[in-house]
Amino acid sequence: QVQLVESGGDSVQAGGSLRLSCAASVKPGNAYCMGWFRQAPGKEREEVARINTTTMDTDYDDSVKDRFTISIDNAKKSLYLEMNRLKSEDTAMYYCAAVARNGVCDQAVDFAYWGQGTQVTVSS
Repeated sequence: QVQLVESGGDSVQAGGSLRLSCAASVKPGNAYCMGWFRQAPGKEREEVARINTTTMDTDYDDSVKDRFTISIDNAKKSLYLEMNRLKSEDTAMYYCAAVARNGVCDQAVDFAYWGQGTQVTVSS
């Protein structure tokens, strides 16, 4: 069982930046796929970014490429999402997700563990 706790959500002006954090109770030395998802009111949940905790390979949704950066500190067991040049359409609840995975962290991965979310609101 992996517990995930997000933090860092806030209200910001368009063009601003935020850094989201996710504290994860992962087992040191194990391989995981971890990701950030978001869900805006009335919309489907969408994936923002994912990372392989062993290879550090990353993948981003086109809507956030060159603006958002996903990273992980394995020693601190923390996942991060650096968000720059925020837009009003980035407004959503952001969720951290994880799954134990040996191998490619691709779109076939089904995330098993989810956090409670942290709210990001961007005003224009």
